[in-house]
Amino acid sequence: MLPITDYQLPITNYLFAIRNSQFAIPNSQFPIPNSQFPIFMEPEILQKLLESVAAGDVSPAVALDKLKHFDFEQVGDFAKIDHHRKLRTGFPEVIWGPGKTPDQIVEIMEAMRGRNSAVMATRIEPEVFEQLQQKIPDLCYYQKARICAISATSPTSQHPGKVTIISAGTADLPVAEEAAVTAELCGFQVRRLWDVGVAGIHRLLSNRHVIADADVLIAVAGMEGALASVVAGLADCPVIAVPTSVGYGASFGGIAPLLTMLNSCAAGVGVVNIDNGFGAAILACQILRTAGRVGKN
Repeated sequence: MLPITDYQLPITNYLFAIRNSQFAIPNSQFPIPNSQFPIFMEPEILQKLLESVAAGDVSPAVALDKLKHFDFEQVGDFAKIDHHRKLRTGFPEVIWGPGKTPDQIVEIMEAMRGRNSAVMATRIEPEVFEQLQQKIPDLCYYQKARICAISATSPTSQHPGKVTIISAGTADLPVAEEAAVTAELCGFQVRRLWDVGVAGIHRLLSNRHVIADADVLIAVAGMEGALASVVAGLADCPVIAVPTSVGYGASFGGIAPLLTMLNSCAAGVGVVNIDNGFGAAILACQILRTAGRVGKN
């Protein structure tokens, strides 16, 4: 049986014959959680489902029912949930909060929670969270990060590698915490180092051991954005630079640090969009996942 990643076509392109219903077995014997939803979109569980079909323990009809929302699921007339994303990219779809009503966010989260170990929404303001919690009592809120999430357990490290996040100033913390919480919810170990900007560079230099211990670094800075270049000059791992919109008029809402980071003379720096702590965290996690996969080979 090939692993799911070795198939050249998405599973929905395979036609299941449903006449072999004699292979159907009770759900109690089937290694997939029994709930009102068809399947958790975890690669390991899908692998077991495919192996069960190949062995004749599960009928194609039962498998088809489990996979009927495999690609996406329509939610109302406003959203199509991409349940397949974790299988393609390693991480499930995440909800962007701004522009959606609380009721829309609730419906989307409820549609996702049965198929993902964690459901996450970003840029959620406190007053919006209060409305969401009335309808989703087990919803957790990370106020500094402006992230709310449904998770079966508290974030724990499930994957090898460490994401170290460094912020220049206290004003950069909302973006830095967005990166930190995102990485933790994705199952990675996170180390935080706050308020070590270049205006007091001795604060950063006294923590060189933190930089040396990192597997991938995220440097978050506004103003002139010099922190990323300094960190990259001290690190032997990838550095992801996140410009923030913190600064006075000539920072142009983050354009100044963005250009500084793009023009860094230090090698090994990648730059994401202004205030995009989420994107930086996902990139860091992808780097660690890829490194782990290469290491196994």
